[in-house]
Formats: sequence, structure tokens, C-alpha cells
Amino acid sequence: MKNQINRRAFLQSAGVGVAGLWLGGCQTASRSVAANERLNLGVVGVANQGQYNLNQVATENIVALCDVDETFLNAAAEKFPAATRYRDFRRLLERRDLDAVVVATPDHTHAVVAVNALRSGRHVYCEKPLARTISEVRIITETARKMKLATQIGTQIHAGANYRRVVELVQSGAIGDVNEVHVWVAATYGGQELPRETPPIPAGLDYDLWLGPVPWRAYSPEYVPFKWRNWWAFGGGALADFGCHFMDLPHWALGLSHPDSAEVVEGPPVHAESTPPWLIVRYTHPRRGAQPPVTLTWYHGGKRPELPAGTEDFEWRSGVLFVGSRGQLISDYGRHTLLPAAQFDGFQRPEPFIPESIGHHQEWIRACKTGAETTCGFAYSGPLTEAALLGNVAYRTGRRIGWDWKRQRALGDPAAQAYIEHTYRKGWSI
Repeated sequence: MKNQINRRAFLQSAGVGVAGLWLGGCQTASRSVAANERLNLGVVGVANQGQYNLNQVATENIVALCDVDETFLNAAAEKFPAATRYRDFRRLLERRDLDAVVVATPDHTHAVVAVNALRSGRHVYCEKPLARTISEVRIITETARKMKLATQIGTQIHAGANYRRVVELVQSGAIGDVNEVHVWVAATYGGQELPRETPPIPAGLDYDLWLGPVPWRAYSPEYVPFKWRNWWAFGGGALADFGCHFMDLPHWALGLSHPDSAEVVEGPPVHAESTPPWLIVRYTHPRRGAQPPVTLTWYHGGKRPELPAGTEDFEWRSGVLFVGSRGQLISDYGRHTLLPAAQFDGFQRPEPFIPESIGHHQEWIRACKTGAETTCGFAYSGPLTEAALLGNVAYRTGRRIGWDWKRQRALGDPAAQAYIEHTYRKGWSI
């Protein structure tokens, strides 16, 4: 990168000594990359979903791999042997040749990685949900807006043709005005008690660094590497995981953003540590111009609304149901149906007006090089993530949350702030 400061000056400008830990970030000069030139990418979190992301961005120059687990890191390096390996993302961000960073760590470390990458002048692709808490999401969103960098959240279904055709149907008025939406997923996490056994930390795993900003707790295989979504300390269960995927469709089709309120319709008793295995949450969204207010109800863990006649041919284990003044539309990731079927017999679909995607990751890569827009940049996906997380806040408080999104405040409920604001252990900040 065209930047004349040396490494010592670079670290000092971040507000720490050379031996210190870089937590505040600093902006570097942006490198101009031609459309036919390859980006220099760093990937933080290289296993599981991180491995998928690596494969999707392999068209570019993978110069840096980072993971707290040596086994995962070495496995990724076999495919990208020229890339430098790192255990600590802060060391990766010291590089002066990076153009962009892919963040595929667990939810509880999304913010510290993404914010520092953005502040250092790097474009960011981040897995969903954007962060573990609403306050972290807002900081990421505002940092991206200030830095004017290319961003994309990992809701790759957004790039598919099915979602585009659904959005076109809804926005063209095929089912009339929509003021009711139901969103459900079969996924379930949580409903567990804290592990009692504390086996040794596996060789090659930097568990302290895996915890990152989260207060220390003894290692358990119930946390690392696969089961962390079961626990509030690290994630937000099924609502945080799949809310950004399935609520994306009504947010896109209806122009939804920040809800007015969230309340739990039904749910299991609140557990201080573990996420709910099933839940039903109702959100209200205000009028948007000429569009009416919308009530959106979320279900997970086997719960779902009563489906209308005409849906019996498919299982619809997960999906979205739009209820309009002139009909209904049901959809999942790959298919959709207008209902009642007899009413739409011979229906003439609108001509497609949403261009096909070049690919979810490729959108972001193109944006990094050319400044083009992405379809799920943080300006859109930040409010989407906040909405999903607000449902968990309502569940944990046991009360209806009236939401002042501009101030990030639950109206008349100061106790809710404990679930809205992030708190980090000493030595970590954003």
C-alpha cells in the first residue's frame, strides 16, 4: 500500500507502543485496485463457515490467514501456502499490504475484528449476525459509514434468484398491501445447563484469544469450536443466527428497518446462560411512506404459524409468509408460491426489475475495487441485525420493548440496557 509510515510509527499512531496490543485501530492509505487486479485479502476465522468464505474469495490474492486454532489454521494453509499465518487478528491488521478482510469468527468477536479492520482502512465482509449485541452492531455500522468502505454481511441467500422474484412480486403489488408477515425456522440451539467438567484446553488452541472480549470462563468443548451458539456469552441462538437470513426477505421486500417494538408471544423460561430452544416474538414496524404498518412474527425451534390452504404439497420447515390485502405469498430459500392458487391461476408476473447478482462475495469484491454498491452493505444489514437481536432483548427482559432506535434505548426500561450494550473484559475495547 502507498503509505510511507514505517511499522513503529504505524503502531504508535494507533495509540500503543510497539510491544502493546493494537485495539484502537488507525487508518492506512487505501490502495487503488483496478477491476482486473486481484485484491490482497486477509481472512480471520478459516474453519467451517470461514472455510466456505475462503473458497468463495479464492479468486483474489489470499495473503493472510488467521485462526486461534492451529489445526484449522494449518489446514487452511495447505490450500493457500503462500499466505502468512496468524493466531491474533491484531497482528494480521499490522500488515501494510492488506486491501480487505473477511471476518468469520464466532459472533462475540465480530465487532472487535470488524471495527479495527474498518478503522485501519480495510474493506470488510463479515458473517452474520453482524455482532453479538445491538451496541456493537451500531458501532460497526457507523464506522463503515464514516470510513466509506465496501461492506457486505454474510446473508448469501440474498444473492439468489428466488428472493429477487419474491421482492418483485411484493413490491409490484401482486398481493396488495402487506401488514402482516410470519417468519419461521426449524433450527434450535440452547436450552442447556452450563458444563460442569473442565477438561484441559486442547493443544494448539489459544483459548484466551478465542474468548477475546468475553469475561474468562473455564474451557469446555461445549463452547469451542461448534456449540457456542447455545450460549448468550458468545451468540444469540437461532434468532441471531437465522434472523438475518429469513427476516432479510421481508426487510428487503417491504423496506423495513428499525422496529417500533418487540415482545415475546411465547417462550420457555429464561435461562441466564443458555439461549432459548424455541421462541415466538412479535415485532411492530411503523408506516413507511404510503405503506402500512407491519407486524412481523418470528418463530423457531419447531414453532410456526398456521399455514394457509395450498401449502400442503411441501413441508415448509422454514419460511416466510406475507399476508396481503389481495392474497398471500409463501417462500423459503429456493421456492415461493402465490395463494390462494385458484385466484392466481393465469397470473401475469411482473417483468424482472431486480438485476441478477454476480454472486454475494463477488459483489463485495467488485465494490472493493470499483466503489460499486453491495446489496447487503452494513447500512442495510446493520438495522436488520439490530431488529433480530431486539427480539432476544425482549425475551431476556420478559417485557415488551418499546424501541427508541436512534438513542438505542428501551423506552421506560433501563434494565434492558444490560442486554443492549456490550461490556468487555479488561484489555478489550472498540
